[in-house]
Amino acid sequence: MFCHHCGAQVDAGSQFCRSCGKPLAGPPGPSAAAPLPPWTPPARVHASAGHWLGAGWNLVMADLGTYVLLALLFFVLGTVPLIGGALIAGFHIYTMKKLTGRNPDIGDFFKGFNFFIATLVASILIGLFTFLGTLALIIPGLVIAAMYKFTYLFIVDKRMDFWQAMQASHAVVRQDYFGFTMFLILAFLVNVLGFCCLLVGLLVTVPMTFAAVTIAYKELVGFETRTLDSL
Repeated sequence: MFCHHCGAQVDAGSQFCRSCGKPLAGPPGPSAAAPLPPWTPPARVHASAGHWLGAGWNLVMADLGTYVLLALLFFVLGTVPLIGGALIAGFHIYTMKKLTGRNPDIGDFFKGFNFFIATLVASILIGLFTFLGTLALIIPGLVIAAMYKFTYLFIVDKRMDFWQAMQASHAVVRQDYFGFTMFLILAFLVNVLGFCCLLVGLLVTVPMTFAAVTIAYKELVGFETRTLDSL
């Protein structure tokens, strides 16, 4: 379960959140106390890789200084083992707020750690499944990586645990495996181009690809207003 105030993962039956210290029983207001509605996959999904990457580029260019700083933090902190999933979630949280006009700041990047356990387990499983798929002539690994691209967004936005989020991401992607795999490949090639620009380009291309994934999620799935209000 998750804290209704800050979104941190807490043990079932806990009376107070270990992150923000607020009581878990009886959160403020009836709408906050109600669980999020059950999620069902969209009926028709088609990947629009070029559109999403272009929109991600425009979003990053409009807030370039902050996104470059986020990328620097991502690369530096990414050297610490086991926190990669939380950092990805933080990138998505910042972009979710940016897309909905909620005036994000650098501190939002660290809110990914409120979902540390779920993102950690998800990152381990996704990495393992992708590795095993890559052993089978590479292409299955690309498809598997594409299947789980929205996992961290489902963890943050829908307050799902790691396995539910992975299943939800797959439920979206399986409607257009080819299109989403091409989206993943194009995003990878964009980052290769950034790498070739004396590595400095990665400070732009990495945020761009995270932004593109967040934009794709927003268009295909949609954000939960109560989640955004609690972030």
